This record gives sequence, C-alpha cells and structure tokens, in this order.
Amino acid sequence: MPRILVVGPAWIGDMVMAQSLYMALRRRYPNASIDVLAPAWSGPVLRRMPEVRRLVEMPLGHGELGLAARYRLGRALRAEGYEQAIVLPRSFKSALTPFFAGIPRRTAYRGETRYGLINDMRPLDRQRLPLMVQRYVALALEREAEPPSFADIPYPRLEIDRENQARLVAELGLSRDRPVAGFMPGAEYGPAKRWPPEHFAGLARALTARGFEVWLFGSEKDRPICQEIARQAGAGVADLSGRTRLEDAIDLVALTEWAVTNDSGLMHIAAATGRRIVAIYGSSTPGYTPPLSVTAETVHLDLPCSPCFERECPLGHYDCLRKLDVGRVLARIDAGMPDRA
Repeated sequence: MPRILVVGPAWIGDMVMAQSLYMALRRRYPNASIDVLAPAWSGPVLRRMPEVRRLVEMPLGHGELGLAARYRLGRALRAEGYEQAIVLPRSFKSALTPFFAGIPRRTAYRGETRYGLINDMRPLDRQRLPLMVQRYVALALEREAEPPSFADIPYPRLEIDRENQARLVAELGLSRDRPVAGFMPGAEYGPAKRWPPEHFAGLARALTARGFEVWLFGSEKDRPICQEIARQAGAGVADLSGRTRLEDAIDLVALTEWAVTNDSGLMHIAAATGRRIVAIYGSSTPGYTPPLSVTAETVHLDLPCSPCFERECPLGHYDCLRKLDVGRVLARIDAGMPDRA
C-alpha cells in the first residue's frame, strides 16, 4: 500500500482542485494512503474528501520560513514511512519538510532553487498544461507520461453532512419554501476579482421577483460587502456572512439551486457540491482556474487589459467587472431554469 504525503496549496480553491490529484492517485494506486500537509484551516475541506486519510497540520503561517519548525516536523514524520511526497507549491520552503522527513521520492515542478530538496523534478510546460488542475493531476503520473487531457480529469466532489445541514437550516432560520440562489460576492485575492455589490444586489432583486430566496455566503471579512448587498436588495435575502464555519458553508451551499460567484474558494466549493453555477471572472480567467463542474458556466469580458491577474485594477477603473452587467448573468440563469409551469 503506497504511502504518499502531499504538500498542499495555501488557498481554499486550490485545495478543492487538489482533490482531482488525490482521485488520480487513487485511480493509479487503489489502496494508497494519502496524507496532506497543509494549514489547519484546510481540515474542514480535507475531511470531506474520502481519498485523504488525514491532515498533517503545518504549524506555520503563510509565508513563514520557520526552518526549525519544519525540521522538527520532518523528523517526526520519518516514522510514517512515506514512499513519495508530492509538493504542489513551487516555493523553496514547501520542499523542506519532505526532505527533512527522508521521503525517498520527492516530486514537484521546477520552482525556486530547490535542487536536492526535490529529486523528481518536473519541467512545467504551460502550453501543454494550461489549467492548474491539469498541473496537479500530472504529478500523479510518471514523468514520461502524456499530459492529462481536461476530459480525463476527475472533478472534485465533497461529501455533505446532512445532519449538519438540517441543524444549520433550523438554527439560522432559513427558508426552504422557495428555490435558493447562493451568492458568493467575496474574493480573498483582492477587489479585481469582485463583481460590484450593486450588481449583486440588482441580480438579487431580479431573482427574488422570479420566486427565489437569496443566501449570501462569505467570511467575516466579507460582511461589509454582504451587508451592502442585503441593504440594496431588500426582502428575500439572508446574509450568512461571518455566521458559518467553512464546513457549514459546504453543507449550506449544497442546498442552493444556483450559485453566482466570483472566482474564489467558495466558487470551487460550489462546483464540488454539484451546484449549477454562474462564475464571474475579472482579473483572472477560466482558462486557468475554471469551476470544475459540468453544470457551471462562466462570464467575463474580453477586454484588451484582461486578464491581468492583479489583486487591484492597475488602471483604476475595474471595467472588466463594472461593465459586466446584471442582464448578462441573469440571462445565463434564465436559460438554465426548468419550466416551472
């Protein structure tokens, strides 16, 4: 039974996409034992992935070198007898713990100077592997293998806790009398990924007029945005921002009929719960990190300045989002709605 340690990514959406790698490893090694080295926040997501045995918690914050802590953790992991480590981040520090753990095969793409730390170094061909999820899944294969096609990649699928779902609906006083549209108006990356609150509010008014309830999802950081949307939208909108844990958001998103979302971690969670999605792209592109779902659609403007991949608009106008009007998003939902007559 192969024992594999995966050094996971630092963003929620990337961690969800990494489930495709865990699935691909299980396809290749049905009895593999897969552990994931990652920050504590990723536990609620990893626990919903049946392919993962356990989370190995990284005790350091994002960006910390913590050489001594990485050495101690690596030495402690030697007893696990891992045969391979797959390092998803391309930083120097992310390769240290598998090296200190004495894992014999350490697989990763060429990144910061880490020769010796990585002994199964892969070149990254961006043309043959344009999508992040393809790059992840390719690391489950041998170096000489053909790159995985997008059609062959298994889509993430998070498990749902039905008991927790029912508890949350009751405790938060949520209505299930009408279909629910879930909005994810935040994006941890920055404002260049956030559709304007007034656009979300306009869409909420249109959907409540069509018989929907609207639930707003987000962290405590997203509360000002969600509060503004709720204020402008009026009745029929429930603001859940800052009121749920990550595992709660997974279970509640799974109750929505539609998810309208920025390119964010919650977009990937919605995709991995099988929701119908309209995903809105500003500074990023679905050509790199699309929602991995057959029921997802993406909307974006092909402006000369986009995608720029910046956190804030370098030109100061945010036209890629501001000029993406409510009607374009609403048309995608209307086209996908069943006939309720």
